Amino acid sequence: MNKFLSVLLFLAAALLLSACSEEQQNKLSRLGVTWLEGDYRVTFAEGNHLKSWTILDGKVTTEPAKGYYYFWATENGRKIYVQTPIVRSYIEEIRN
Repeated sequence: MNKFLSVLLFLAAALLLSACSEEQQNKLSRLGVTWLEGDYRVTFAEGNHLKSWTILDGKVTTEPAKGYYYFWATENGRKIYVQTPIVRSYIEEIRN
């Protein structure tokens, strides 16, 4: 039953999105918060300034309309909240 409900919800969402114009779909995608979950290295680079953070088993989140990535990282044994501009940041997946 659970699989049936998932398929039904997917079909309803697809039908709803197909009824929206392309502009409306773009607005909806910008409103949503997206995230990457897992192990990542985020690097901020501007001119000669370069700073990297390693996120292990965590999330890197973005709201494209705001233009920033944000995440929690561990630095010097403390958890810190980091916010970096999308245009000057690079995200690499760390694969084991």
